Amino acid sequence: MPPINSTATNISLLRIYTAPCIIVGSVVAWLFWLLAGEHHSVRPELLVSPMAAFFTLTALVWLIMVVARNVAVIRGHASIGYFADFKSDIPADDRFERPARTFNNLMQVPALFYVICLLMLIVKEADNVQITLAWAFVILRCIHAIIYMAVNWVPYRFATWASSCIILGTLWFRFVTVVGFG
Repeated sequence: MPPINSTATNISLLRIYTAPCIIVGSVVAWLFWLLAGEHHSVRPELLVSPMAAFFTLTALVWLIMVVARNVAVIRGHASIGYFADFKSDIPADDRFERPARTFNNLMQVPALFYVICLLMLIVKEADNVQITLAWAFVILRCIHAIIYMAVNWVPYRFATWASSCIILGTLWFRFVTVVGFG
């Protein structure tokens, strides 16, 4: 993958971000198509499956993080001192730390996914669109995790992150407009 720093190469930022912008635009277009379609109530319990799938992703990344860090120490690619303060003996290769960063990322914005799903379960308010959006969020976060850990290509990572945030915002907006503020 070419470096992101466009000043260090002849690659323009426009060229680097064209495909990611097309990805985000496609997700937004899909959202408009989905929201314009037929909506019907479904059992809110259907939200448990995407929640469980997302938990499985988180657990898998957690396991990969533990294995990657231990293998890095065993093979001499990282020192135990590095893991004591994350400042000394900084390794040249960041690949073994990508699962840790991915795991940390899964503890941030996705918490709002669990909250909205739990709220929909509590008030027993969900429709087919909400379930589809929940699955889309999970799928995009899976793709984001794979990109982050495998190649760490920032424009595509950003596209999947931004798309998942747009979907999460749509989940929240639809919930608030249906349930209301009181």
